[in-house]
Amino acid sequence: MNSKLKQPLVSVLMTVYNREKYIGEAIDSIIASTYDHWELIIVDDSSIDGSVAIAKSYAEKDKRINVYVNDKNLGDYPNRNQAASYAKGKYLKYVDADDMIYPHGLELLVYYMEQFPESGYGLCSLPQDKFRKFPFQLNPKEAYQRHYFEQALFHKAPLSAIINRQIFNERGGFTGKRMLGDFEMWNLLSQTHSVVLMPHGIAWYREHDEQEMADHRTDPMHPFKYILLAEDLLKSPSCPLEDREKVQALKNNKIQQANAILSAFKHHGKGKAMELSRASGISLYKAINLKFIK
Repeated sequence: MNSKLKQPLVSVLMTVYNREKYIGEAIDSIIASTYDHWELIIVDDSSIDGSVAIAKSYAEKDKRINVYVNDKNLGDYPNRNQAASYAKGKYLKYVDADDMIYPHGLELLVYYMEQFPESGYGLCSLPQDKFRKFPFQLNPKEAYQRHYFEQALFHKAPLSAIINRQIFNERGGFTGKRMLGDFEMWNLLSQTHSVVLMPHGIAWYREHDEQEMADHRTDPMHPFKYILLAEDLLKSPSCPLEDREKVQALKNNKIQQANAILSAFKHHGKGKAMELSRASGISLYKAINLKFIK
């Protein structure tokens, strides 16, 4: 496959905060890549464990690896932007320090992206499409239609994405919204650029209790924030949907909010339901009525 490629440089970005248990495996997965035209940029966010020492031990052995240490803790998405600021490649590929990429992962990502040079980014690890095989491209309107009317698309983590660096920089990187940055970024990129959809088997996501995302399984406010952000994005003048589609998507979004409030009431009690209610402006009474809207 490599012989057909122009071998563009891929900047693999690894943000780190206290990941000494996993970072070695993450780096090893990059080194094992069948695609060899990459640089690995590791940016430690002021860890207090042995993460930096482990990263530097790899950098001493492989000149493609560069390690940077922040003077102060920036947080998740600001640190992702910091890592991207050091990049030189055509493409940005995030691989977190507790995740891994399969040996053929970079090779496939570049191969798929190069087939659609006008696209802004690609997303992998998606369910099989019923009508066409991967890869294929969706323009902005098609991407929004797929996510808001067919099946989730913009929910993928940075591990499942590859981004054109120039377009990422033109967009200004992640806005810094905690926990929501990837969902927001795919929405924003798809306002103006096409996305390439790709299959499973490219990257591997680790689940463990030290992740911030673990809160999603215990606190309904965290996933609820995604629904509220989606409402704002759908109301944006840059939303590529037609007016009638926007109206329907916003109606569906309100029903989602109502269902989330009632689910919180059922599983977490009135106090948590009222927290969601205040955040959305939807009363419990209105949530009950919205639940039965078709």
